[in-house]
Amino acid sequence: MFSRDLALYGPEAKIPKPLLPRQGRSYCRRLAGRHYENFTVVSWLLPWRLRQHFYNVYAYCRWADDLADEPGDTQQSLLLLDWWEKELRDCYAGTTRHPVFVALADTIRHFSIPIDPFIDLLVAFRQDQRIRRYEDQGQLTQYCRYSANPVGRLILYLGRCHTPERAQLADSICTGLQLANFWQDVARDLDMGRVYLPATDRARFGYDDAMLARREVNDAFRRLMAAEVDLAEGHLRRGLPLIRWMPPELQLDVALFIHGGLAILRAIRQQNHDVWTSRPTISKKTKLRLLLNCWWELKRGRVPEDMT
Repeated sequence: MFSRDLALYGPEAKIPKPLLPRQGRSYCRRLAGRHYENFTVVSWLLPWRLRQHFYNVYAYCRWADDLADEPGDTQQSLLLLDWWEKELRDCYAGTTRHPVFVALADTIRHFSIPIDPFIDLLVAFRQDQRIRRYEDQGQLTQYCRYSANPVGRLILYLGRCHTPERAQLADSICTGLQLANFWQDVARDLDMGRVYLPATDRARFGYDDAMLARREVNDAFRRLMAAEVDLAEGHLRRGLPLIRWMPPELQLDVALFIHGGLAILRAIRQQNHDVWTSRPTISKKTKLRLLLNCWWELKRGRVPEDMT
C-alpha cells in the first residue's frame, strides 16, 4: 500500500494538477482508517469539528514513519525524509502539492500551529536510521523528546490549550506511552535491529548482549523489564493532572490514552515480564472497560486514576 502511495505522491510522482482541499481531506481519512493503533487514532468520542484535523496530523506522522521504515535502506530513507521536510516547509510557505499537506495546511492555519513539533518528529525518524541502540536512560528520554512528545503538543494546539504547564504534562504522558510501546515491542524491535533497552540498565541487572541475542527469559531479564515498566508507569501517572486541564471535549480521549498505556504495562506484568514469548496486547473487552470506567469517573467530576 505504501509503495503505491509513494509512486502516486512521492518525490518522483507527476501530479497533473493541484489537488482540491476536499481531495486531501479524503485521502487523510482513508489513510488513518487503514492503520490499527492500541486506541483508534481519531476516536469517535472526538467532536466532529476536530476529527478531520486529527486525521490530517495523523497522516503527516504516518507518512513520515513509513518513509523511515518501509524502504529498508538507510540512505534512501534519509533522502525521503529530507524530501518530506521540504514538502512541510513548502506547506508553511503556502505551496502544497501532496494530499497530506493540502489537508494539513488548513489545520496549521486554523490552529496557528508552529512548524517545530512537525520538524521534531523528523529528527526522531532520522535518528532511527543512525542509532540502533541506546546507552542510558538520558539518551532514551532525549529520543522520546523528539519521537513522542511533539504528538502531545500537537494535540494541545488542536485543543487550543497549549501552555508551558500543559506541555510539560503532555510530554510526561507521551514519553510514558513511547516507553510502554518499546517494552511491548522488544521482540519486534530486535527483529528490525533496534534495541531500546538501555545498555547501562541491562548491565545493572546482568542481562548481557549474548542473552539479548538469544532472547533469553531469565531472572535478570524479568527484573530489568520490571524496572523499565515501573519507570514508564511513573511518566504516565505524572501526566494524569492534564486530563482535568484539557477542554471537556478532549478529557475522555486523553484519559484513554493514559490508561491505554497503563493497560499495556499491566499486560506485561501479567506475563511475568516475558515479552519474548508473546507480545502483550489489550483485548477489546479491556478497552471497553477502560472507556466505561474513565467516562464514569469524569462524569462524577473525578480524574480517572486507578483502572485496575
